[in-house]
Amino acid sequence: MAYDYELFVIGAGSGGVRASRMSAAYGVKVGICEDFRVGGTCVIRGCVPKKLMVYGSKYAHAFEEAEAYGWSGLAPKHSWATLRDNVGKEVDRLNGIYLRLLKDAGVTLHMGRGRFMDRHTLEVGKETITAEKFLIATGGRPEMPDIPGKEFAISSNEAFHIDDPLPKRITVVGGGYIAVEFAGIFNGLGSKVDIVIRRDRVLRGFDEECRTFVHESLEKGGIRIRKETEIVRIEATDGKAPYKLHTKGGEVLETDLVMYATGRLANTAGIGLEKVGVQVDKKGAVAVDEWSKTTAANIWAVGDVTDRINLTPVAIMEGHCFADTEFGKKPRKADHRDVPSAVFCQPEMANVGLTEEEARQRLGAVKVFASTFRPMKQTLTGGEQRTFMKLIVEAATDKVMGVHMVGDDAAELIQGLAVAVKAGATKAQFDATVGIHPTAGEEFVTMRAPRPEPGPVKAAAE
Repeated sequence: MAYDYELFVIGAGSGGVRASRMSAAYGVKVGICEDFRVGGTCVIRGCVPKKLMVYGSKYAHAFEEAEAYGWSGLAPKHSWATLRDNVGKEVDRLNGIYLRLLKDAGVTLHMGRGRFMDRHTLEVGKETITAEKFLIATGGRPEMPDIPGKEFAISSNEAFHIDDPLPKRITVVGGGYIAVEFAGIFNGLGSKVDIVIRRDRVLRGFDEECRTFVHESLEKGGIRIRKETEIVRIEATDGKAPYKLHTKGGEVLETDLVMYATGRLANTAGIGLEKVGVQVDKKGAVAVDEWSKTTAANIWAVGDVTDRINLTPVAIMEGHCFADTEFGKKPRKADHRDVPSAVFCQPEMANVGLTEEEARQRLGAVKVFASTFRPMKQTLTGGEQRTFMKLIVEAATDKVMGVHMVGDDAAELIQGLAVAVKAGATKAQFDATVGIHPTAGEEFVTMRAPRPEPGPVKAAAE
């Protein structure tokens, strides 16, 4: 049978675009479909626009600190509309770049949501498309609550398009990385921010000490965190703000905007996976093997839709590995070990490798080196901000198995140290490395004594 395409990709986000471009470079006839905008969550309504807004929100703190460095007469006013619209323009520019990348690679774009009719046939809008092989790269979507009044809440998708002016009171429900990042943005831009979480601290799943450090830092920065609280109903005033948030404990909280960031779900609903034998888990994520192959012989999946490690660079890696393996005669599996990540909260957090809890469970004897100190920039301002750093070392091999940081530029520092962890560097090699002075990064190569066991980290002398 003659197919329209050798490969058809469903979803033009980071993973799908990389897979389609690399496959086309191997001489394969490739098509791709997208039902929103080419670029995916990261480019259109995720990492990129969010970090630009983080930058914008940080200026408020910079203006405050500037006086200690001799600057005076600073009385700035912020325009939410200007920031929002400028970020939107940058997203438009990036969307154009992604469209051009597909065109230049010879990949044919079909706009519309793909839906399987059978294992070799896809319906995209009013088109019927056939392909020998398919790659599912539809990403994820925000999970919203099933409670009365849910229609009055927004998700991170809508957070980039809030009407001007920015509401004075904003409640963020959730304690994951998206929640704490947007809480920091809104707080920096002048809104009174509450975070509502079901548990005792934010950022479940990260290193416990880092979680605690971030949680306490957010509170010191003016964000109110309502712990062990669950919203059961949202009540609007004549269908609009202010809103009353009714909690399970009987408390009523009033706010001008409520944003839910309680998790994301694989974007698999309505694409016909049940017709082609593609198995999904109880949350709807596509089940794949180590080669990103689904339970259907001619269908693969990469990125957040598989719910492995939901990060843009991971989706890109998986997409590239798929193309190399299937069409480039260079079989390789995506390596999910020691993937670095960052949370652009304020203060910033980043890590690579094992948490202390994971290391103790998997490795047994470990040595932990930790330090808390005041950043040099804060010595003149008198600010309370602190930086926290942590190395986790396997006692038997001296290998550095985890590196964690909370503080300014954490992501930039951890990206470099991720190379060392990936390469299997030892603590002795860290110790033998000369630091750059004066920097925060030199602390990672000057921590000599492990903390006493057992017991929590103690702040190092400033």
